[in-house]
Amino acid sequence: MTDALAAELAADPGAAASAPRWYRSSFWPYLAAKLLGAAISFLVMLVIGFTIFNVMPSDPVATLTRQHPTSPSQMAALRKQLGVDLPVWHRFVNFVGHTLTGNLGDSWQYHQSVGSLITERLWPTVLLIGSATVISVVLGLWLGIRSGWRHGSFFDRASSGVSLVLWSVPTFWLGLILLVIFTTGVGPIPTNLFPAGLMSTPGYSGPWIAHVGDTIHHLILPCLTLVLVIFAQYVTIMRSSIIDELGAPYLLTARAKGLRDDDVRRKHAVPNALLPSVTVIFLQLGTVLAGTITVETVYSWPGLGFLTFQALQIPDLPLLEGTFVVLSGAVIVMNLLADMLYRVLDPRVRAQ
Repeated sequence: MTDALAAELAADPGAAASAPRWYRSSFWPYLAAKLLGAAISFLVMLVIGFTIFNVMPSDPVATLTRQHPTSPSQMAALRKQLGVDLPVWHRFVNFVGHTLTGNLGDSWQYHQSVGSLITERLWPTVLLIGSATVISVVLGLWLGIRSGWRHGSFFDRASSGVSLVLWSVPTFWLGLILLVIFTTGVGPIPTNLFPAGLMSTPGYSGPWIAHVGDTIHHLILPCLTLVLVIFAQYVTIMRSSIIDELGAPYLLTARAKGLRDDDVRRKHAVPNALLPSVTVIFLQLGTVLAGTITVETVYSWPGLGFLTFQALQIPDLPLLEGTFVVLSGAVIVMNLLADMLYRVLDPRVRAQ
């Protein structure tokens, strides 16, 4: 709401009552500003993605024809067919135009549209990220609340120490360690306790409930790898938020009213301390998406991360650009949802 409009409504209370609801509320300008910021971020992302993949010191045509005798004229014709002989600015214009129209091109190595490949691999990634995020949020917030409420206790020191150690562990390294432990067996852990890779057993046939169980069995190790790395962030953020709320006057008032300690924590401290954690949950989805590339590669999980790794080996530029657009676009959307949710949860944002 502009200063002029605020002065007008203050001088004439009747105008405020008769003004349209959208005119009285600051939601629509807030939403428009966030949408504009998301659009700018998307365009910047297109520039960065195109630049990264097109300055790679590699020759896709030479890689594609590596096992086939090919004459220089045939390689030149293939470069023309793939469009890699065009000027950089021309390729960039084509890339932006195709992306904005939803046409991501065709994969050079799979000879299939990039859109169909991404659609096929999207569900495994959503399943992996969704499972890991839900478990990490529940576990991280639970540990963070109790660590912050009893900060300095043995439980607090133990949970914080374990969280910081796991937070600093490289995702791919942890995946390899878990893969060795649970597939080859270490000490009392039997061999092949969990599958070494893939999303389901090859050639497996049976009722749908057994197929679901087989998928969950394959999901455990990659999901566990992601959970062990990302839940620590939620523990740390939630613990810090709870500690910041401990000396707040409203908690003293709640205790003075005779509320039990559990009720003070659950009804008063936790709702206020959740605000930073909610934002972090959405913002950290970008980190989770990046982590799926290494986790899916280690476990050969057939999702977008593993597809990106396979595309890097040539490199398959249309496929790389397509997966980059989808993964980066998902991060931008999650950030936009975080801004909207934060406005709902925090009255101070609505007052701006």
